[in-house]
Amino acid sequence: MTNLLYLTGEHMVLVLIAIAISTVLGVLLGIISYWVPYLDKVILWVVDSLQTIPSLALLALLMIFFGLGNVTLIVGLVLYSLLPIVRNTYIGLTGVPPYLKDAARGMGMSKLQLMFKVELPLSFPLIFSGIKIATVTALSIAVIGVLIGSGGLGYPIYRGIQTLNFLTITLWTIPVVIMAVIFDFLMSKIEEKLVKRAK
Repeated sequence: MTNLLYLTGEHMVLVLIAIAISTVLGVLLGIISYWVPYLDKVILWVVDSLQTIPSLALLALLMIFFGLGNVTLIVGLVLYSLLPIVRNTYIGLTGVPPYLKDAARGMGMSKLQLMFKVELPLSFPLIFSGIKIATVTALSIAVIGVLIGSGGLGYPIYRGIQTLNFLTITLWTIPVVIMAVIFDFLMSKIEEKLVKRAK
């Protein structure tokens, strides 16, 4: 039981660290895509291309630079989590009604004030949706971190695969599924409240 709690907690911490970093980077890249003409296509293409790389291949490539362990897994999760956050940030910002922007400018708001007082708050429900997708996906991908020496729930699952022990595989997969379901449910509820508040 203690081992289960420890590995589950470690798995969750690794994912949350990666999501925190990818949220900051993703929102920043989304803002740059929105602000800088023609750069949006480049940024969106890059983050989209990262998704086409198989997760194991990406981790193996990152291992060359960061070595074995949790750092490589976190970097890999960050890269995989960027697409939904960057895309949703960009779509959310471009979807802000022009008349609201004009009204804000008419009140004397600067570009930064417009971004942080009008555009980002109105876009946040969509941005949060991207964060939710990234979180649930990262919980699953983190399992293969065992192949690069990372911690979390991947080790007992991989041990079960090696020994062909389907009971072990099932028992240690359940916490991953439960975490994904709980995070998806809770974040969906928060997302619904954000959408209602934004209307």
